[in-house]
Amino acid sequence: MSRADRSADAHPESPCPCGRGPSLSECCGPLLAGQSAPTAERLMRSRYTAFAVGDDKHLLRTWHPSTRPRSVDFDPDQRWTGLEVLHTTGGGFLHSAGTVDFRAHWIAAGVPGSMREHSRFVREHGDWLYLDDRADD
Repeated sequence: MSRADRSADAHPESPCPCGRGPSLSECCGPLLAGQSAPTAERLMRSRYTAFAVGDDKHLLRTWHPSTRPRSVDFDPDQRWTGLEVLHTTGGGFLHSAGTVDFRAHWIAAGVPGSMREHSRFVREHGDWLYLDDRADD
């Protein structure tokens, strides 16, 4: 599936890929459009959604400058199919750092797979940013 195909599937009234909200427009849509995430978990969910719909601009905008790559490459054969948030620490309204432990599921070339990641986030100038991860495959 190409990036254009993924974006076409991201209708605002479709269920949000992150699994939290009833629709993309009521959940991660505003964050993908540039609204600041209120918590580290909400940012992580919006980043998962960005992978699901092929939104590299949101991923790069919400990546800490010290670890941000020049570009994001999407696997055209990979379709993200589900997200489980396993644990969070910090990352709230009064915090400057937080972590989110999650498992993301996909299908690639007809074969299901998943990955587990322990992501670190920091808040700078009022905005949450993805810093890095510790993969726990």
